[in-house]
Amino acid sequence: QVQFVESGGGLVQPGGSLRLSCEVSGSIFSVYSMGWYRQAPGKQRELVAGITSDGNTNYADSVKGRFTISRDNAKNTVPLQMTSLKSEDTAVYYCNAEPPLYNYWGQGTQVTVSS
Repeated sequence: QVQFVESGGGLVQPGGSLRLSCEVSGSIFSVYSMGWYRQAPGKQRELVAGITSDGNTNYADSVKGRFTISRDNAKNTVPLQMTSLKSEDTAVYYCNAEPPLYNYWGQGTQVTVSS
């Protein structure tokens, strides 16, 4: 099994920046494509950014140009740098494999963008 532990969320003003981190347990982290997902109240969980094992990235149109996903295979971490944050970015953010392992969702980390 694997475990995903998210951290770094908080309250930030519109236009501000925030860095999230995902720590992944297990010995085969380097073979997984990874992703950051988010879920706002009343909405479905959506993929916002993904990164393959060799570093290729993809982003949802809503965050393209503002968010940057990366990975450190030596440390088993997947940071998400978020800039120019908007109120619509408010959600609980989760990391997982991409495509996700549905039985292994973590607690997520709350991001609230408000003035």
